[in-house]
Amino acid sequence: MTLAHTLQALLVMALWGLNFVIAKWALIEFPPLFLMFIRFALVAALIVPFFRVPRDKLAKIALLSVTLGSVHFPMMFTGLQGIDAATASLAAQAQVPFSSLLAALVFKDKLGWRRGIGMAAAFVGVAVIAGEPRLGNALPSLSLILAASFAFAVASVQMKLIGAVNGFVVNGWMALFAMPQLLLLSLLLEQGQMAALANSTWVGWASIAYMAVGVTIVAYGMWYPLLGRYDVNQTMPYLLTVPVFGVASGVLLMDDPLTLALAIGGLLTVGGVAVIVKRRPRTVSETVTNPT
Repeated sequence: MTLAHTLQALLVMALWGLNFVIAKWALIEFPPLFLMFIRFALVAALIVPFFRVPRDKLAKIALLSVTLGSVHFPMMFTGLQGIDAATASLAAQAQVPFSSLLAALVFKDKLGWRRGIGMAAAFVGVAVIAGEPRLGNALPSLSLILAASFAFAVASVQMKLIGAVNGFVVNGWMALFAMPQLLLLSLLLEQGQMAALANSTWVGWASIAYMAVGVTIVAYGMWYPLLGRYDVNQTMPYLLTVPVFGVASGVLLMDDPLTLALAIGGLLTVGGVAVIVKRRPRTVSETVTNPT
C-alpha cells in the first residue's frame, strides 16, 4: 500500500475512533434513541436520493434495519451514556469474536485453534476491563455495549447474506428503514425530545453532523476505494487501530482514566481481535464495519 493510501486508511480509522467521544458529546444534549433518529434521518437524506436499492435486496436490508435500528444502536448508545468513551471503544471490539462464533454456527466456518485462542484472549481482555473497581456502577452500561456488539455480529451475518451491493446503498437505505423504528422507540421509552431540540447548541448539532457526514459518508467514501484497490488482508488490519484512536481521544478530550487494567485488557482484546482478523471469518464484512 502506498504511503498516501496508508495515511488515508489511518485517517478513516481516526474518524471512526473519534466517534466514541463525539457521540458522548451529542448524548449530553439529546436522548440516545432520538439522537439516532436524527442521525439516520440525515444519513438517509444525503444518500438515498442518489443510490437506488436493488429490489431483490430490499427485504433483506429492511430486516437488517431491525437488527441495527431497533436492537444494536439503542443498546449501544444507551450504554454509551453511562460509560467512558475509552472503555466503550475497547468493549465494542467484542463484535469480532462474536462474529467468529456466528460464522462457525451459521456458515459452518471452521474456527481453528489460532482463532480460538484469539477469541479467548479478546473475551479475557473484556473481562479484565469489566473487573475494574471503577466500573462497578457502570457494569449495566458495559453489558449493554457487549449486547450491542453481539447484535452487530448478527447484523454482519445478515450483511453477508445480502450479497454484493454498494456499501452506500446498505447504509442509506438501512438508515431510511431504521428511522421510524427509532422514532417510535424514542416516543415510547424516552422523554424530553422537544426540550432537547429547544435547548440544543451548535456542539450537539455539530456532533450529529460528524456522525452522519464524517463517519458514514466521508469515512466510507475514503474506505471503499481502498477495499476495491487492495487485498482484504492489506486493509482489514487497519481496523485494529480504531480502538487505539478511541482510547486516545477519550483520554485526551474527555479525561478518561487510562488505568493499568484498561491497558492490559485493551492489549488482550486488540491482540485477540488481531488474530481473528488475520484469519478472518466469512461474516466479518469487507465493506461494512461498525464505527458506532
